[in-house]
Amino acid sequence: MVLDLRNVFLEEGASLPFDYEMDLSSTDIDGAKPFVSPVSIKGIVRNSEGSARLEAEAGFDFSIPCDRCAEQIDRHYSYRFEHLLVLSLNEEDNDSYIEVQDYQLDLDELIRADILLELPTKFLCSPDCKGLCPKCGRNLNEGPCGCNTHQMDPRLEVLKKLID
Repeated sequence: MVLDLRNVFLEEGASLPFDYEMDLSSTDIDGAKPFVSPVSIKGIVRNSEGSARLEAEAGFDFSIPCDRCAEQIDRHYSYRFEHLLVLSLNEEDNDSYIEVQDYQLDLDELIRADILLELPTKFLCSPDCKGLCPKCGRNLNEGPCGCNTHQMDPRLEVLKKLID
């Protein structure tokens, strides 16, 4: 969705509310397409002393395999974002402001980037997920597998012979 912010920037106290859905179902994260519902986006852009303040809330359902045990994780995420919008930047590298050229703001691009930056870097079914056995592949959250996972460092084999 492209917002025309001409009135917001030119009229003191002006605002522009928005409420729409964005489809991110084709977005690939670690080989999965985890966005299982459209992203619901609600917010407002308000004139604020020569600039504009964008406030948005995005909510969506998300389903992705756990990075340790591969069990499917189904979650609902809800994020709030705020940005200061300006028509031009004096300094080239200022991350505090979003430059709006010709009064047009591509809201989809901005919100998509915000969501992807806000998502966790590691997806776990629970903070204490035990993962899979490296030998047999059993899910260790369901109980021990019986494999002998204790491996002795080959450099210490000589010392073990002394004990025996």
